[in-house]
Amino acid sequence: MSEVYITRTASYMPNEPVSNDEMESYLGQIGEKASKSRRIVLRNNGIENRFYAIDESGRPTHTNAELASLAIRNLVNSTEELKEIDLLTCGTSIPDQMMPSHAVMVHGWLPETNNIEVISPAGNCCSGMHAFKYAYMSLKVGDKKKAVCTGSERLSRALHADHFELEVSKMRELEQNANLSFDKDFLRWMLSDGAAAFMMQTEKNEDGPSLRVDWVEAFSFANEAETCMYMACDKEADGTVKSFMDYTTDEIVEKSIYSVKQDVKLLGPNIVSLGFKKLHETLVAKGVTPEDVTYFLPHMSSYFFQPKIADALEEYGFPIPEEKWFTNLKTKGNVGAGSIYLMVDELFNSGKLKKGDKILLAVPESARFSYVFSLLTVC
Repeated sequence: MSEVYITRTASYMPNEPVSNDEMESYLGQIGEKASKSRRIVLRNNGIENRFYAIDESGRPTHTNAELASLAIRNLVNSTEELKEIDLLTCGTSIPDQMMPSHAVMVHGWLPETNNIEVISPAGNCCSGMHAFKYAYMSLKVGDKKKAVCTGSERLSRALHADHFELEVSKMRELEQNANLSFDKDFLRWMLSDGAAAFMMQTEKNEDGPSLRVDWVEAFSFANEAETCMYMACDKEADGTVKSFMDYTTDEIVEKSIYSVKQDVKLLGPNIVSLGFKKLHETLVAKGVTPEDVTYFLPHMSSYFFQPKIADALEEYGFPIPEEKWFTNLKTKGNVGAGSIYLMVDELFNSGKLKKGDKILLAVPESARFSYVFSLLTVC
């Protein structure tokens, strides 16, 4: 079978970066009160800038599909090159709509392309890596010649205060605590918008570096763990989730069922321990040693998890020194399915890479604890 290479990378971030102090002016104040959790969350996550596809009045400036298409336009050298693409795979946590699929909407923003195969993996942070793996396998078996895969998010509209005002006003009417629950408010200060794309081919670049895809491995722990991060549903006391389809229209609005939520009680104890034990097992099975790794790119929602990941790797006998870690979480924010693409893009275009360097990618997903790992070699 053919070798598969990432031959080019590109990204697109909407509008100007938004600092910590500016966030609430974009996302709005719920109940006309500043969030009590914002400063605590920001102090722990270590993010200093993020990007929003909305303006300061909360009006959208881009769709999710449009962001991905603009990253692809930054990827290609010419309009004519769009016609050479024969596979498009696009991952995201929250598409602009339930139907049609996200990837066909991205395709719709690229009318210069041909009638090609288009794939939309469902999921959260791992959906971008599943898109990557589908492109890798299609090229590996010789089914395609030139593939583009993307990871993108546009979550800012779902985080805006106007999505929660009715819920808070109902609590006020009932004389209950009129603060948004932490599982919803927490995520308002964690997430960012943006997109990035990879060009993947079976021939490496003649000039400049390429990244050979050595392997991609994915794992789910949904058979062991409850749902942790969710949207368009709510979590019951027994740990099951209730679909938006099983709520009345009034309940959907009053309970802000379409908001993104995270069960933080499950997040901390599981996200590192489950996935990074599996990463260690995978690396041992593949014969990879800590010395082999030149750059370690872990997708993290927060710098809070960095020492926990380091401790876990140390415990499992696979320590990776801090100087080998590479992340742009501080400057780009947590872009979910797009984060690992944005890290690879920045490193690929940094001028730092040397032939033979090995890049280890680790993408955890808290939704129901899924993980994707991959090893790339610079050539």
